Amino acid sequence: MKISNGVKIKSIREIKNLSGKIVFLRADLNVPIKGSKVLDDYKIVMILPTIRFLLRHNCRLVIATHLSDEKASTKPIAKRLAELLDRRVLFLKDCIGDKVNKAVRELKVKEVILLENLRFDQREEKNDKKFAKALAASADIYVNDAFAVCHRNHASVSAIKKYLQGYAGLLLEKEILNLEKVLKPKQPLISIMGGAKIETKIALLNNLAKKSERILIGGALANNFIAAHGYKIGKSLVDKSSIALAAKLIKSHKNIILPVDVIVAKNISLAKLRQAGAVNSSKVQSRSVNKVEPNDVILDIGPRTVRLFAGFIREANTIIWSGPLGFFEDDHFKHGTLSIARLVASRSTGRAFGVVGGGETIEALKLTQMEQYVDWVSTGGGAMLAFLGGENMPGLRGIVK
Repeated sequence: MKISNGVKIKSIREIKNLSGKIVFLRADLNVPIKGSKVLDDYKIVMILPTIRFLLRHNCRLVIATHLSDEKASTKPIAKRLAELLDRRVLFLKDCIGDKVNKAVRELKVKEVILLENLRFDQREEKNDKKFAKALAASADIYVNDAFAVCHRNHASVSAIKKYLQGYAGLLLEKEILNLEKVLKPKQPLISIMGGAKIETKIALLNNLAKKSERILIGGALANNFIAAHGYKIGKSLVDKSSIALAAKLIKSHKNIILPVDVIVAKNISLAKLRQAGAVNSSKVQSRSVNKVEPNDVILDIGPRTVRLFAGFIREANTIIWSGPLGFFEDDHFKHGTLSIARLVASRSTGRAFGVVGGGETIEALKLTQMEQYVDWVSTGGGAMLAFLGGENMPGLRGIVK
């Protein structure tokens, strides 16, 4: 499948005869679980079109995923997936071995297996070839629909393609199609970057700075840039080693826009911030960015910054947003992030092409109940940053050219 800028995707749509085939589907079902219950099934819902496509074509389906908690079982996911599909999903307590191979071989057409957490086996993250070969042992075709881990050099994402022909699932296909529109944007492109660590975003910032009319910086990320300008940031979260990186970016790119005012609280730690009711509203103030006091902690962009950023966003034809612009988990510091979320959503779907990605960013967007208005909400956080930053994507090798 070719797309407008010449990129070719090996999609499952291109496979001529899927009937009866055993498909190893690498999904990203890394969802929050408490006890035996899935707390948020967004990622499970997003992969349903691929699963239903494969079942319509009479496949026998083996689904594999990881969980970040390497001791957590995927059994609750099997239960929730069965509910959503309205069909039995057999859960296996392992991901390789004789018992797994026997169960896979005995699968009938349109039957589904979910394997145990891939990260129970340390060889997954080591991209171990023997482990990858064992995963592939009983399958006919490999389908990658786990965009969120495509920047990882892991066995079920990378090495497995040595043993099975690889294709993109429908979700992976959509991720590439939509993110390519940011790489080849309709101008002006306005990029909005928040969150914390600058190191994980350096490649993306450099790449987007070349394409963007403006890059709007907020969140703890902005603290590094504010400090690089020589302004005081009080006791705000900052990575001192990143201040030099921020200074280089400011020198190289003149289109980086920083907050002009901020919302601060006095003498409060991150640990206290995570406790309900820990912030005394009388200690929350708005300050110009050049008037932050020694005991202040910057926790949001201010109202003048929201208006400044809004002016750029309203002129955009393409928008990319990654990373919250403040500590939105607390009611005192959510205004900036939610205001920008509403602006991005209201500008998207028609007037501009809008893309949002990253777990916390999506969480903030959902608080506005306007996520349906954004053209594409990416399932990948780090993977989206890596893809847009032009970094190596082992999971796409051989599938996207």
